[in-house]
Amino acid sequence: MPLDVRLFPCLTDNYGFLARDAATGTVAAVDTPDADAILADLARSGWGRLDLILNTHWHPDHTQGNAALKTATGCEIVGPEEVRRAAPLDRVGRGGDTVMLGETALEVTDAPGHTLGHIVYRDAAGDQAFVGDVLFALGCGRLFEGTPEQMWDSLQKLAAWPDETTVWCAHEYTAANARFALSLDDRPQMAARAAAVFAARERGEPTVPTTIGAEKAFNPFLRAADAADFAARRAAKDVF
Repeated sequence: MPLDVRLFPCLTDNYGFLARDAATGTVAAVDTPDADAILADLARSGWGRLDLILNTHWHPDHTQGNAALKTATGCEIVGPEEVRRAAPLDRVGRGGDTVMLGETALEVTDAPGHTLGHIVYRDAAGDQAFVGDVLFALGCGRLFEGTPEQMWDSLQKLAAWPDETTVWCAHEYTAANARFALSLDDRPQMAARAAAVFAARERGEPTVPTTIGAEKAFNPFLRAADAADFAARRAAKDVF
């Protein structure tokens, strides 16, 4: 059965996600930028429970709600070991693991680069993935801890997923990313993609989720020729 996903804004430019296994009603929050916002959306959803927190990495804007949500709901917290640097963690998730959300199997993949312990979660059967700060619509995460080679390898793992995979990115950075993409790509299709992004943001609409196919077509970081080209593009974006 499908995995139902709710997206809602948190903080300045984060998104919060609630994911519900339709077969069992089991609910997870993917990252915890704002406990109050997550609890409010949980109430709006009518889903009535929070069973899991699935952290992608340790940064506070992804973990700072862990303790409050644990206290409020008794949920289990799963994430990479590095989460303990900033917040409570009950169970370590590593690449190759499978985390069950009810009857939905979420495959865990190591994806270092933004942080060294970053992981992502994919519902392969349902063609959906939660990628934290590894891949954004038309962009990718900054290299705060890892190397360009690590991030390039991580992006290649995601690019190998089916094109129809729905990608839930953790931030609304797409308009800024589109402006950078336009500086490298003069195709009419890129101009049209950017125009659609700008129009959506003018209407106050989210540009998340995206798909692997769309990112392979337009994301300047997935379109890099190799790790060296990726490194040059990432360095250029850092000062764009």
